[in-house]
Amino acid sequence: MWLQQRLKGLPGLLSSSWARRLLLLLALLLVAYWYLGAVRARRGGGRGAEPRGAAALCLQAATGAWRAQVERGDALPLPEEAAGGGGPGPGLALAGNGFLLLDVAAGRLWVSAAGSGGGPALATEYPALVRLRALGGRGEARAALAALREGGVRRVRCVQTGPGAGAGDCVTVREEVVAHRSRPHLYLQRIRIANPTERVAAFEASAPASAPSLGGRFATSLEKVEERQFLLSSGRLLLAGSPKVVLMVVAAKKLVSRVQVAPKSHFDETVLSVVYTSEPIEVSRLEETFSKLRESAKKEMLEVMQMGVEDLFQEHQQTWSDLFISGIEMRKITDLHTPSSETVNMTLYYVLSSMPAPLLDPLISGEDREKMEASLNYADHCFSGHATMHAENLWPAKLTSVAQILQLSDLWKLTLQKRGCKGLVAAGVHGLMQGMVLSFGGLQFTENHLQFQADPDVLHNSYSLRGIHYNKDLINLAVLLDAEGKPFLHVSVKFQDKPVRLYACEAGCMNEPVELTSEARGHTFPVMVTQPITPLLYISTDLIHLQDLRHTLHLKAILAHEEHMAKQYPGLPFLFWFSVASLITLFHLFLFKLIYNEYCGPGAKPLFRSKVTVPDTIL
Repeated sequence: MWLQQRLKGLPGLLSSSWARRLLLLLALLLVAYWYLGAVRARRGGGRGAEPRGAAALCLQAATGAWRAQVERGDALPLPEEAAGGGGPGPGLALAGNGFLLLDVAAGRLWVSAAGSGGGPALATEYPALVRLRALGGRGEARAALAALREGGVRRVRCVQTGPGAGAGDCVTVREEVVAHRSRPHLYLQRIRIANPTERVAAFEASAPASAPSLGGRFATSLEKVEERQFLLSSGRLLLAGSPKVVLMVVAAKKLVSRVQVAPKSHFDETVLSVVYTSEPIEVSRLEETFSKLRESAKKEMLEVMQMGVEDLFQEHQQTWSDLFISGIEMRKITDLHTPSSETVNMTLYYVLSSMPAPLLDPLISGEDREKMEASLNYADHCFSGHATMHAENLWPAKLTSVAQILQLSDLWKLTLQKRGCKGLVAAGVHGLMQGMVLSFGGLQFTENHLQFQADPDVLHNSYSLRGIHYNKDLINLAVLLDAEGKPFLHVSVKFQDKPVRLYACEAGCMNEPVELTSEARGHTFPVMVTQPITPLLYISTDLIHLQDLRHTLHLKAILAHEEHMAKQYPGLPFLFWFSVASLITLFHLFLFKLIYNEYCGPGAKPLFRSKVTVPDTIL
């Protein structure tokens, strides 16, 4: 009966204007929610859908091995534009060694003037790479990868040549471009074409020296020396605001203009290029300087042509791999201001690609080599100041041009020089890697020890710094989080020579220093915070120095990290929360009073309207 009465009163409720408006608003909200949800589902389905077509399937199979490298942090995928896909956005894929810098996506070469000591800041009009254009292709798919530990750029292109929809109807073109790390004048482009189809695959090849864009900027001739032939191109680079010019000579292996790959076969070719530049010279010295550069280029070209291509690649990869013994690994990031693992790795790769390696120069004097190695093994007073982990201008999330990378490299060198790392900057690429690792975590060498002076307030992120040079040994330091989210320090040592005693103690050094060993499990230290703030960890070969250190710090207190954070952020005072609770309570009491007076008080209006029949007897 009660339900029937309420249903009978429903038309009276809908006769109210505010009720009709409320129902209309609810209906509009439901329609909008349904529409937006459908759009989101369509977009999400488009993002998650697998690529279709024979070329896309072929590309998936060809790049399947890349996934493991990316997961290990040894490589980073590049945007499609970097693979030559011609997308709307900028694509950046670089290979460099400090003297040469190759913009693989644009096929452009940047060089450094001889004797300048700086990075490759001079852009050239020389088309540095061979371009292959498929003849008769029905569709293409591309991908690119930066191999961080091998110092190069890899590109894969799958060309559909037949009408079928399977991967077997595609020709795969693989390219690998490197600027040789220990031979600064040499860069290599390896091309591999696999044709599993039943048809002949044809490509039109545009060799660098035969490109129409050279115009009158470079003069090219065919050189034949000792039954070997290669192209020799000579040109000049103008300097802005200076009457002087920089001369440039490139010796490149000659490649046929048309490549045909028979069915069920492969095509392999490696294009070697040797680049020499002059220092800025007067125009009157052109012929003399050109002659010297040509002789140097021909001499090195003959030398590398006599070597095996695989030997050259292995030599380069080993040198680059040795450089990446040091590095930074981001494990867990809990805020928006800490750079991601991809950002850190790409910044390291780009900056190191634009730095020379004087320690690899065979012509360096023994005295200079010893000085650089000493600075690399113990960088006294480097890095001073706060950590650079949250410096967004040093770890940019996006780089879109070679000019930005060169500016970033200069900024890193300037920062390290101003923070006590001049010796590391002078050591070239090896020193810069060490300085970037030290600066990221706030590590500093003093006269007697290495100290970790990170800000205790930012230890909610988990990361590791590997390959920190301490004399001839390598130290790995990690900031890790336990099951409760509390940070602790993990230290391990890799002895390179005969074992040396190394000791470490946490902030304040109140406990007896611990001897570090090469055990795989390493050593852990709690994060203690002192008042006033001092470094969180000390490492030294001098045990007595660490034992004496506790008496010279003059501390007021030593707190566990969670106690320090509780004092730093104690929360809002009790009076604030009491005021908020009182306001909420008063508001609800006032609201209850309004509702009661409206429906239960004197003169209250009925909630539902109903038609009442007046008996005739009353009339």
